[in-house]
Amino acid sequence: MSKATDGPERAVNGLLSVAQLLEEPRLARLYTFVLRNDEVTVDDITDELDIPRTTAYSDTGTLVDLGVLTRDDNQKTHTYTATPITLTATLDGNEYTVTPTLIAAFGRAPQDQDLDLLLDRYGLGKLAAALTYAVPYADGEMSERVAARELDLQYAFGIAVLQALRDVVLEMESVDPYFSDIQDTREQAPETED
Repeated sequence: MSKATDGPERAVNGLLSVAQLLEEPRLARLYTFVLRNDEVTVDDITDELDIPRTTAYSDTGTLVDLGVLTRDDNQKTHTYTATPITLTATLDGNEYTVTPTLIAAFGRAPQDQDLDLLLDRYGLGKLAAALTYAVPYADGEMSERVAARELDLQYAFGIAVLQALRDVVLEMESVDPYFSDIQDTREQAPETED
């Protein structure tokens, strides 16, 4: 491959990898599990994620092919590590960065009925928007009342979503090397609290 095509090819392949992770929650969950644990085996995956061994092998193979996991074949028991990924999109002058934290939130949705309902009713865009409020909420810099109101969700549902995302934020903050790239509502015009 020529060096002239390396950048665009790599960028588009990265885009496709992120897109696939944001289409299949099981892959997203597996990817962020490996990222949080540095180095794992298939036994670790089957034990912690409660998935069949054949699924674990198939999914790790898919993630290796996507370039987001690396398999170390030098040991009898193969180990896997995750490559932190990020994707920044600009639309009409507004920039948004997808980081492993959004991928983790998406991957958690099938195990969390509030996140699952949010995705089902409002889509991935609303999950991304909710994450921008969950960061200051988790840091104690925004009340759940203001965050829920700004999300334009039914109040109790908005709070439930924020609480679920708070757990994701706290879990991923130390392992997502792009965490500071997550848009956060504190960067926007300040809101007044009711």
